[in-house]
Amino acid sequence: MKTVRDVLKRKGSAVSSVGPDTTVYDALKQMADKNIGAVVVLDGGRPIGMFTERDYARQVILKGKNSRDTAVREIMVGHVLFVAPQQNLEECMALMTDKRVRHLPVLEDDRMVGILSIGDIVKAVIDDKEFLIEQLATYIQRG
Repeated sequence: MKTVRDVLKRKGSAVSSVGPDTTVYDALKQMADKNIGAVVVLDGGRPIGMFTERDYARQVILKGKNSRDTAVREIMVGHVLFVAPQQNLEECMALMTDKRVRHLPVLEDDRMVGILSIGDIVKAVIDDKEFLIEQLATYIQRG
């Protein structure tokens, strides 16, 4: 099974972040510009939360707030789950399913080295299965 490190090698380790006082509007603009669904909220370089499109829909739109007047700190998820580069994708899938999250920041030696999304994991699992199918097909054709 692939590890988080394997996925980050292919995907890259860029992590988009905002400060806690960033407006929801500016955070959403950054997410749209980068075609991503979440950003890590950093305070002094330390992760203190996550802000996702889901948070926007549930905490701004449905509650009638204004995205230009609302700071990310007001609606972010403050409890952030992290994974380590050596963890396997099966562990990550179980954590995401159990905790109902779609993004996991990756920490190594107390430093953020990437972020993993449910889409990254699904792609890696599918790639593994396709490789295995190709190997089996080659084996059967030679047999």
